Amino acid sequence: MDMSNGTAVVTGGASGLGLGTVRQLVNRGIPTVLVDLPTSKGVEIAAELGELASFMPADITDSDQFNAALDTAEAIAPLRAVVHCAGRAATVRVLDKEGNPGDIEQYEGVIKTNLIGSFNVLRLAASRMVKSEPVGEERGVVILTASVAAWEGQIGQMPYASSKAGIVGMTLCAARDLARKKVRVNSIAPGIFDTPGLGRHSQEVRDGLAAQVPHPSRMGVPSEFGHLAVSIVENPMINGETIRIDGAIRMSAR
Repeated sequence: MDMSNGTAVVTGGASGLGLGTVRQLVNRGIPTVLVDLPTSKGVEIAAELGELASFMPADITDSDQFNAALDTAEAIAPLRAVVHCAGRAATVRVLDKEGNPGDIEQYEGVIKTNLIGSFNVLRLAASRMVKSEPVGEERGVVILTASVAAWEGQIGQMPYASSKAGIVGMTLCAARDLARKKVRVNSIAPGIFDTPGLGRHSQEVRDGLAAQVPHPSRMGVPSEFGHLAVSIVENPMINGETIRIDGAIRMSAR
């Protein structure tokens, strides 16, 4: 995708994988809109990154809010790339320790944010892209965030794993659906990355997770996720694909 006259939008852009992606895009001179919750540090981060970065608060499950963020991007230049990193997790088992049914409300909440939210971002972004003039072979590219949990969900990851498996299933369908309109769709499936979510764990737990990665035997860093996202944006033949970025890890049951 030629981004020389286009903007990018990154959801979850104020921290973790999203921020790593924003930094990579801005470093390449691409105007980028960070989308994150109003409670995030989006304002401060956009100011730190300079004039190429701007912040729009939005819940990605709210169509009006996300459309307002897309309006901000299109006011700068045609929307060409969306990298969707926003998401959440919750621990839910089929049965709790007392044998009671798992919490259906928590399950529904994760599915709404991760899976329905991903479809919302995809459909609203694609509707903007298809109205723009193509640049060479393309109009735009949308990158979703899956997870290795889509294949190797651990005990307690029921809502997260099933939501990420849904994103994997969505990717090829969407790429085929939008092919004639010259919009690509891909997903990235990260393994264990050093993000604020893992930062809440003790160093002992973090070291144990890192030791599970065959090579390099450490957690990934957000800039590596961002590097892959930019590579997908730049390479027009990557379409309909979910790419693992995980150091060859295959998660155990626990």
